[in-house]
Amino acid sequence: MKAYLAGPDVFRPDVLRWAEDARALCAARGVEALIPLDGDATTPAGIYAQNIAMIRAADVVLANLNAFRGAEPDSGTSFEVGFALALGKPVIGYVDEACSHAARVARWQGAELTQNEGHVLDRDGLSVENFGLPLNLMLAVPAKIVVGGLDEALAAMPAGL
Repeated sequence: MKAYLAGPDVFRPDVLRWAEDARALCAARGVEALIPLDGDATTPAGIYAQNIAMIRAADVVLANLNAFRGAEPDSGTSFEVGFALALGKPVIGYVDEACSHAARVARWQGAELTQNEGHVLDRDGLSVENFGLPLNLMLAVPAKIVVGGLDEALAAMPAGL
């Protein structure tokens, strides 16, 4: 069983330690971790090609979908999730807390959301998706979303995958 670990974790200052811990956590469950750091590419095109190849080789994608540099998940991670789904691969995303997307946007903006004609609006007057899902529906509907971290995502993998 191979799992591609998508997420902004590759930008952490302790990324090598994180990768070591993630590999050990996966191995304890009989899963081989495929981590974007595994390649040796250094150019944008090379890194992209390596990550795409790892997603293709994976049986499942485990994605850190916590907010990154804003109220939304990392854009690269979102792309990887979409690519994996297009390939028919199961995706399990994880978030630290069970709040709604609208609540996350409000907290990030430091403002109360307002109502207008049944729509929830942000501080700029733009509609905020308000289905009670933890993420935008394009992530929360096709992916299984769990609260917690990588360990909870591993535990949520379908049996016999």
